[in-house]
Amino acid sequence: MSRTRGGKGQPRVDTQPVFILHQYAWRETSRLIEVFSRDYGRISIAARGVQRPGSQLRGTLLAFQPLLMSWFGGAEVKTLHAAEWQGGITQPSGLSLLCGFYLNELLVRLMPREEPQPVLFAAYYEAIRDLAGLPTEAGSAVEPVLRGFELKLLTELGYGVDLAHDTAGRDVQADQQYDFVAGQGLILADNGRGRFDGAVLQELAAGRLADERVLAQGKLLMRQALTVALGDAPLHTRQLLLDLQRI
Repeated sequence: MSRTRGGKGQPRVDTQPVFILHQYAWRETSRLIEVFSRDYGRISIAARGVQRPGSQLRGTLLAFQPLLMSWFGGAEVKTLHAAEWQGGITQPSGLSLLCGFYLNELLVRLMPREEPQPVLFAAYYEAIRDLAGLPTEAGSAVEPVLRGFELKLLTELGYGVDLAHDTAGRDVQADQQYDFVAGQGLILADNGRGRFDGAVLQELAAGRLADERVLAQGKLLMRQALTVALGDAPLHTRQLLLDLQRI
């Protein structure tokens, strides 16, 4: 973590690892960028003049690519000083690219501003790297990546589901079935016909996401848990992927 003083005594951060989550045009020649930084969390940065034809940064500010950024300013919107591409990750394409946008939308919607999230940053880096390594027609191969990141996201941001215990504090049993109640957690199914198998919940808790049944029930559980966190406003990328029957 490197923080110095910029011009006129303004706080300045130098060479911080970041990923760009979202960006859009601002004024005539600039862009506003939402970045996920390793040590400072989610930051809004104004990239002034970056849309001018001669701007050296124009081809550097790419989503899904590891960058080193420097910025300054004490207000909510910082000012970009420099950005350098680090390489090491192939640009995702096809379904993997859509899934990357889904992860970015989750982060923009759920992650608070300027709160360090180093564990989540590492999980995002790993997820993007794994998505980029999949073939263009990745199919169901994207699902373990998405489910793993969703689990980490919910846990790190305080929305995690206790997969090891039910609401009565009892250990989840492999031979039992459970339902998920928003705001409470897992409850033992009275009639033995719950939506989630105890054995599947144990696999999810251990991060083992290879089995098709684990992925199918994990997808349903993550949808329910994320709905609690997101509220009523739907995710645009999730709907697109649902239309493609991939998520």
